[in-house]
Amino acid sequence: MAPTPLDLIPAAIDRFGARVRAVPADRWDAPTPCTEWTVRDLVNHMVSEHLWAPHILAGETLEQVGARYDGDVVGDDPAGAWARAAELSRAAWLGTDLAGSARFSFGEAPLTVYADQMLVDLTVHGWDLARGAGLDESLDPDGVAHSLAYARANVDRFSGLGIVAPPVPTTSTDPAVQLLSLLGRTV
Repeated sequence: MAPTPLDLIPAAIDRFGARVRAVPADRWDAPTPCTEWTVRDLVNHMVSEHLWAPHILAGETLEQVGARYDGDVVGDDPAGAWARAAELSRAAWLGTDLAGSARFSFGEAPLTVYADQMLVDLTVHGWDLARGAGLDESLDPDGVAHSLAYARANVDRFSGLGIVAPPVPTTSTDPAVQLLSLLGRTV
């Protein structure tokens, strides 16, 4: 039986964290494949997402959480900020059963969809981080397989929301390259 996002998220959090800790001091301002984000900006985005996760998984609304995680949430210590957010996020994911739903900026959705999206973000942004920081770009095959299936099923919706760049054509049979290309990355 294939692992679920809930099975894969804790290890994906750890892999992303290992890359954050490995960012060389002179690469925090380097560009990433996310054209509007530097390495630091990308980590800031992921820290914010993982600070939100415990609230969403606990059933809080967007209004209840408010704007507390907007803007700069990493300060002078992006790696430390990631470590703190990751610890809270991991605990929340391990403590949930994904039976419910939550209200997101795009509307009401099952928590299973949120788990899919979180795994895609950890996987693809892990590659973005590695590319921007000059680190090993290899990806977890299980995370790629699940993320690719989710992305294939939702790429048209993603494009309509403007949250990813348009797909980049590829003839590669490598699932990681297919995933990254589908989500607008040139590999």
